[in-house]
Amino acid sequence: MNELLRLVIVLAPLSLAAFGGAASIYAPLQHQAVDVEHWVTAREFVDLFAISRVTPGPGSLLGALFGWKIAGFLGALVATLALYVPSSVVVFAVGTVWNRHRGKRWHSALETGLAPVGCGLLLAGVLTLASSLFDHPISIPVILCVAAAMAFWPKVHPFIFLLIGGLVCYLAFLCGL
Repeated sequence: MNELLRLVIVLAPLSLAAFGGAASIYAPLQHQAVDVEHWVTAREFVDLFAISRVTPGPGSLLGALFGWKIAGFLGALVATLALYVPSSVVVFAVGTVWNRHRGKRWHSALETGLAPVGCGLLLAGVLTLASSLFDHPISIPVILCVAAAMAFWPKVHPFIFLLIGGLVCYLAFLCGL
């Protein structure tokens, strides 16, 4: 029962901080699961992340996988509820008030101001995953360049950028960098 409570204590606050979706909490989730709680190793975190991304469903499936690893089916259920219930209650309450004030000046300013927060949290998650997965020094700059290119040229198919990034890393490996 203690592990179930720890799951709730770790995941419920992350639920409230998930600006921009589940990807925005990957960095703090990795810190809590690997460094603080020692539920998994850094490599296991990346493996669970990969499983959560290839399976259908929301990005927050990662939390359910931690719950499953820690306490089986009941852990997965508790982790899922801890990730969905707090943010859902807040979104419902705030959404009711938010829609009432749509179009007001402060409403637009707040909406515009929160966009960089979501982007920053998303970037932190990407960098955390990248540093856990790729220990080669050239990997992270290549990932950042590919991500920037994808944002700058959104009409180009993402596979082209991923292929170029993979080729750059492969050539760097062949050159001994």
